[in-house]
Amino acid sequence: MNQKNIEIFRDAPVPKAVITNVIPSIVSMIMVLVYNLADTFFIGQTKNDYMVAAVSVATPAFLLFMAIGMLFGIGGTSLISRLLGEGKPEKAKKTSSFCFWTGLCIGIVSVVFIWLFSEPICRVIGASDETIGYAMTYLNIVAVSIPCLIISNSFSNIIRAEGNPKVAMMGMLVGNLVNIVFDPIMILGLNLTVAGAAIATVMGNVVSTVLYVTHLLSKKSMLSINPKDYTVRNGIAKGVFAIGIPASLNSILLSTSNIIINNFMAGFGDMAVAGLGVAMKVNMIVVMLLIGLGSGIQPLLGYCYGAGNYKRYMSVLKFSIMLAFGMSAIMTVICYFGAGPLVSAFLKNQDAFTYGMSFARIYIYSGPVMGILFVFVNAIQSTGKAIPALILSVSRQGLIYLPVLFAFSKIFDSARMLAAAQPVSDYLSTTLAVILFVYIYKTSFKKIAR
Repeated sequence: MNQKNIEIFRDAPVPKAVITNVIPSIVSMIMVLVYNLADTFFIGQTKNDYMVAAVSVATPAFLLFMAIGMLFGIGGTSLISRLLGEGKPEKAKKTSSFCFWTGLCIGIVSVVFIWLFSEPICRVIGASDETIGYAMTYLNIVAVSIPCLIISNSFSNIIRAEGNPKVAMMGMLVGNLVNIVFDPIMILGLNLTVAGAAIATVMGNVVSTVLYVTHLLSKKSMLSINPKDYTVRNGIAKGVFAIGIPASLNSILLSTSNIIINNFMAGFGDMAVAGLGVAMKVNMIVVMLLIGLGSGIQPLLGYCYGAGNYKRYMSVLKFSIMLAFGMSAIMTVICYFGAGPLVSAFLKNQDAFTYGMSFARIYIYSGPVMGILFVFVNAIQSTGKAIPALILSVSRQGLIYLPVLFAFSKIFDSARMLAAAQPVSDYLSTTLAVILFVYIYKTSFKKIAR
């Protein structure tokens, strides 16, 4: 970490330090959002809502591999930022190399697994007879870039830990722009439809990875992907997995819960599945911006925690909570009243539109608390406290959401009430996040301060 980056983490006024780290992270998330919307939008222009449903069905499988990237990205970021705060750059290098090579190997194995079992995978995640061909095509092609997907998702986070948020942003920005530019060319221009969307996704993931690897091999980075620095010892693997596994479990449970609700929703027809998929995309406008805020402050909080500067840590946290609440309120209003035009951009079938519009407005009820939730999630991860991080990660889409979803499915014979399980779970998860952080504050911060 160069002197300028140290000064921002350590000495800059809190608003400047937060904004400097948050803006590149939010821009990265906006590009991820646009990229996610682009696939569905351009496929929607084919006027074949079965293709839209197929991509919605395939998304949970895709999320599983993003979760692996999250494991190394969040786990690596948490450990590296604390190591830099403690003045241990060599161990930070070894952590970076561990994340790169372990993630790459898992990615290669995953490609083979998907190619061997694509049809049963698509059946399990909710594909019907009408959508399975499209879903398999999409999944088999996207599988090619799984190693790059894991690396790019890992290092879009890890590079922020060394104080280079702009480099992290540019990797996501350029990769997603490639995807967005080639989507209409492949889907509509070359008439490759679902296959075209998948090819554009592969190209974007490869470009992001090449940019990150180029930076990591340059003298501008203090991190390493040199195989000689690879080790699982000295607490590196344990340190990454302690926070990374809970963080990735959230994505894995998100994927699992999407599979379950897709199967429940299939009982109301393929157009209900298509409507749900688009509603989730609309809700992502709020979610991705607030994830960007939360992940942007994590390296700053981790550095403050590692350096033992708990006064600055709490100042950063308080400012971030106020910023998150303001963003949440604005985005909730925009997405609630803009749900109609947003959904109609993706769905042409009247039944699918009706479902999508209804679900989108239900999902956005979570908006006011989502920012607070993601700030506290990242605050807990920044401390390296594995058990509270694990509890929180398995709760939002697992221990809380799944019981609520199953209960609603038994009590209500309604697609709307199935969708309502998510906002109910989000409010309960936010309450849990606040309780867990208060516990960490009372048992760790005050105890160490004494």
